[in-house]
Amino acid sequence: MKANLDKKNFITNTYINSSETKYFTGSIYIVLKICFFLLSIVSLLRIGFISKIRLTRLREIKDSYAHEESRFNDLTNRFDDLFSFNGEQRFMKDQQQMISRDIIRVIWP
Repeated sequence: MKANLDKKNFITNTYINSSETKYFTGSIYIVLKICFFLLSIVSLLRIGFISKIRLTRLREIKDSYAHEESRFNDLTNRFDDLFSFNGEQRFMKDQQQMISRDIIRVIWP
């Protein structure tokens, strides 16, 4: 009879230890899942913020490039106009705003 009780106590203790172990490992897994979930949320927020900053910078670079390209095209057209027919006269008309009217202009051929 005593051997029977010892077996029952052993089985009961083993069952209790097993359920405590399952509860402990289950709680550890839940804590790990929560930590990984929070880590992924924080990472996604950081990626979104960094992407927003990069897109803003790229937009600024694109606008600056478009401005410089339009300036370049304008200056290229003006330079090409110098070598066209009556380009010298057009150049002088452009220079009127920079040279005052009291000064004699001399154009050397």
